[in-house]
Amino acid sequence: MLIPCIDLMGGKVVQLVQGEKKALEFTDAEPWIRKFEKYPLVHIVDLDAAKRQGSNREFVSGLSKRLHCQVGGGISSIAIARDVLAAGAQRVVVGSALISGEKIDIEFAKKLADEIGPDKLVFSVDSKNGKLAVNGWRATVPITAESAIAILDPYCHSFLYTHVDTEGCMSGFPMDVARQLMKATSKKLIVGGGISSVAEIDELDVMGVDAVVGMAIYSGAMTV
Repeated sequence: MLIPCIDLMGGKVVQLVQGEKKALEFTDAEPWIRKFEKYPLVHIVDLDAAKRQGSNREFVSGLSKRLHCQVGGGISSIAIARDVLAAGAQRVVVGSALISGEKIDIEFAKKLADEIGPDKLVFSVDSKNGKLAVNGWRATVPITAESAIAILDPYCHSFLYTHVDTEGCMSGFPMDVARQLMKATSKKLIVGGGISSVAEIDELDVMGVDAVVGMAIYSGAMTV
C-alpha cells in the first residue's frame, strides 16, 4: 500500500533530503490535502517537534480531522500521544522517546502499550549509516533497526523504518533491508526512504510491506 506523507516545518509542507537540506516547500497545503483525502492512510510528521525547535500542533490537528492519518514528530510522552489521538489521528508514531541513553527504553514501551494500547502505536526505527537515527535524525545510537524491532515487537501495531541514507534522494529503497526486517517482526512493516517508482511499491506490496512516499510525489516524478 502507498502511504503519502505530509512533512511540516514552520507551518509549511516541505520535503527534505536526508532530513537536512530543504528541497521543496509549499505554503498552500490544500491541494495536497485534497489529493490525499481518498487514501486509507497518510503519514504526517511535525518536523519542528521532531527536531525540538517548535511545533505545528494546530496544523497537525486540522489535518487529522480531514485525513485518515498516523502522526509522528515529538511524541515524547503518553500525554502528547493521547492529545494527538484525541485530535483525530488513528495512530501515533513514536521514535526517539523509545531510546534512553544508548538503550531501548523497554519500560516506556510497555507503559505506552498499557496506557495507549498497542493498536494505536507505530514505533519508528529509522536508520542512518546502519545505526538508529534519533532527535530528528541529528544523532545516532549504536543500535540496529533489526535489534530494536526484535525488542519492541510485543508493544506496537506496526514498525516504520526510514532509510535515512536515501531519504529524499529518489535513488531507490534497498529491498534487501525490507526482507531482513520482515524476519525480525510479526507486526506490519512500513518503509520509506528513496522510493521513486510504482514498481518499487508493487515489489514491497508483494512482500506485505507498506511504502511511505514523499519526494517522488511532491516533485511530480510519481503520479498518484
